[in-house]
Amino acid sequence: MITRLIMAVAIALFFTPAALVCAQEHPEHPKKGAEHPKKGAAEKQVSTADISAGIKSNIETETKKGSDGKFHVKHEGQDLALDLIRVHDDRLSDLGGGKYFACVDMKGTDGKTYDIDFFLTGQPGKMKVTETSVHKIDGKPLYNWKEEN
Repeated sequence: MITRLIMAVAIALFFTPAALVCAQEHPEHPKKGAEHPKKGAAEKQVSTADISAGIKSNIETETKKGSDGKFHVKHEGQDLALDLIRVHDDRLSDLGGGKYFACVDMKGTDGKTYDIDFFLTGQPGKMKVTETSVHKIDGKPLYNWKEEN
């Protein structure tokens, strides 16, 4: 019986240091993303608020350029002088590939309401309009959009 007790104590003492080493606290885990930074990590995700701010900034900048304080768009050979009514925040879209879409209502000096479509590129605070087109005049569409999947 004493032999069994001595053997049990010897085995327990043999494994005790290993158990203590394994029981130590783990070092802090690295912060997420520190080990594998994402490609283009400096780029920010563009939100609809960023797109809205980008289009408003563009309209404001272009309006200040003209002596009449209007936003100008060419349509069918005519220069339309327009004032911003509202940005359709529900129509702002990320088209993918760094391209974005915005739609606004503007009032012309001719009294008509124009729905203007804008395409933008860039990052928040640096959005750039690449294309502008008249989509509707007084609610009547000049063309229709087809969504592609």
